[in-house]
Amino acid sequence: MALLEASDLSLGYDSRYIVKGLDFSVNSGDFLCIVGENGSGKTTLMKTLLGLIKPFGGQILTGDGLKKKDIGYLPQHTALQKDFPASVREIVLSGCQGRFAFRPFYGKAEKQLAFENMRRMGIEELKDSCYSKLSGGQQQRILLARALCAAEKLLLLDEPVSGLDPKVTAQMYELIRDLNKEGLTIIMISHDINAAVRYASHILHMGVTCFFGTREEYLKSDTGKLFLMLKRGGEACA
Repeated sequence: MALLEASDLSLGYDSRYIVKGLDFSVNSGDFLCIVGENGSGKTTLMKTLLGLIKPFGGQILTGDGLKKKDIGYLPQHTALQKDFPASVREIVLSGCQGRFAFRPFYGKAEKQLAFENMRRMGIEELKDSCYSKLSGGQQQRILLARALCAAEKLLLLDEPVSGLDPKVTAQMYELIRDLNKEGLTIIMISHDINAAVRYASHILHMGVTCFFGTREEYLKSDTGKLFLMLKRGGEACA
């Protein structure tokens, strides 16, 4: 069975449907990119996968023993997050909260995991720094390290490079790609269609017409060809 499978899924909020009859699956080791225009339901889908909101219809099935505590989540970066008054170590360590049931403290294993993920993100030397004093790129690495502390089997990313400059954006995409190459399953919302078709193994396109398939199938589909043409045409005119 797939790690995660959506069947005949209907999504929305405030009694308003955004999408109906959505079907897709994610296997262990996949890198699924979710693309589409603003308002097509991408973030609503991710919140549904996290169990933060309920679908209007259909079901989400999990396999391979996947549980909520096995899922790491990096939401869109907000102004509130940028000003969070805590040390890098405290923020990364907080990602381990789901790992100890009723213990009121972090153990040696959680502290070691937090340090290992800081090392993976190249921020171990910042461990005692104040998060709010760091650059946007450094903050995203910190939040990604935090998400990795929870990501036993699956990592969800909601536009992880939003607001970053081109150099830092490229570095973040390389970090995410490397995590996937190490075997971590990734679902990422991206407004950057070029990055999506470069890094993803599978594409879920949400909109008036929905598409799910491999990257190669998407590039050959009418939906993919049209979206790529519109996006790249808009960038050329910008």
